[in-house]
Amino acid sequence: MKEFRKSRWILGLLALVLIGVVAACSSNDESEEEEATDSSETSGEGGISGDLEIQYFVGGYGDTWWKEVIADFKEKYPDVNVIEHAGPNINEEMRSRWVSNDPPDVVYIDGAGSSETQMVEDGQLMNLTEWVEGIELDNGDKLIDSFIVNPGKFDGDIYSLPLVFDTWGTWYDRALFEEKGYEVPTDFNSFMSSMTEIKDKEGIDPFVTSGQHPYYFLRGMLYPAFGAAGGDELLADLITGKEGAWTSDVVLETMKKVEKMQQEGMFDQGLGALNHTQSQMNFLLHENAFIPVGFWLPNEMKNDIPDGFEFGFIPSPMQDAGEPFAIVPDLRPLAIAENAENPKAAKAFVEFVFTRDYAMSFSEHTGAIMNLTEVDLTQSDKIPSYLTEANEMINDTEQVQIYEKPHPMSADLETPIGNALMSLMLGNMTAEEFVQEAEKAAKTYRNSN
Repeated sequence: MKEFRKSRWILGLLALVLIGVVAACSSNDESEEEEATDSSETSGEGGISGDLEIQYFVGGYGDTWWKEVIADFKEKYPDVNVIEHAGPNINEEMRSRWVSNDPPDVVYIDGAGSSETQMVEDGQLMNLTEWVEGIELDNGDKLIDSFIVNPGKFDGDIYSLPLVFDTWGTWYDRALFEEKGYEVPTDFNSFMSSMTEIKDKEGIDPFVTSGQHPYYFLRGMLYPAFGAAGGDELLADLITGKEGAWTSDVVLETMKKVEKMQQEGMFDQGLGALNHTQSQMNFLLHENAFIPVGFWLPNEMKNDIPDGFEFGFIPSPMQDAGEPFAIVPDLRPLAIAENAENPKAAKAFVEFVFTRDYAMSFSEHTGAIMNLTEVDLTQSDKIPSYLTEANEMINDTEQVQIYEKPHPMSADLETPIGNALMSLMLGNMTAEEFVQEAEKAAKTYRNSN
């Protein structure tokens, strides 16, 4: 009897243990199911979720394309909370975030106050060299093989992907030129001839640029001139501040052309005080006849274009007679912060942006070109004629030679060179004095790096 009672007690104890185990298993299963449910609700496609901060400059291209792309991205990745930092002064507004190592995840590098080279030198951008090799477009083309102009490299590494293919060039009013029979320049000699005729007949200073932003003239007029005179090698030497580059004979000859423009009164006498929109407004009002600007000009000034004004575009005519036009693409890149808090979502966004559909959309929204090949702009009636014509000209090797710079010039070098350039354009410095000042700035730059 005792044995029987003992057996029943043991069986009962075993039953309680089994019930506890089953309950625990059930509880664990429910917990795992809840975790799985929660994970699926918050991870989004491919596990992409969380806050994603994007910084983009809003200038001549506007922001409608960005709004479209970001809305489409949010639709594909509903669990990503996109936080936009945008506007014409966003680079200055976000400066403290970058300095304090609390940057946004993605940054579009454009506009005053931004410098890709400076950001790389300061260790602020993620190295994308290996990652970009694996990105494919919808049709299987590798992205790295589908750029019109390849990404800039710093010591062989890629820190940004060139989103916008812009190029500085010289703009004029085609309707005015056709009406008055003025010559559209094809080289520096005909440029001077055309400006002289316009100055005499119209009573205006033919050429205007932004004196407050001397890099407009440096990038818009001098880079093509240097490319035509010395090719990619000279451009690279000048941009990196190589010893002796700025005092070379070929650079001095080019700066003599700028000196000639100043001595013969081609520059707007008040250009020193002009910002970029004021100079563009003066151009639209026929206070000047030529201006060096990128493709954003018509879109940025669309509300101020006079009736009958027709944009004409040529690569800046600084080359010698008999030489093709020279173009130096001005790329506007997209990058990921080295200290991005959500690098997974940042990479998803950058990869999402680079498609040929969005390239076509970009041209429709902005009147400019996205840096992808095999995009036929003639297929859309929303693309302005000046852009399709310029695109055709740029791709005609008999008319235009494309030169590539290794990467943008650092602001630490561009600023003092721009200051010296303004002195030359205002008649306060000779071409010989300019190249010496530029060489001095290059030496300071080399010693600081």
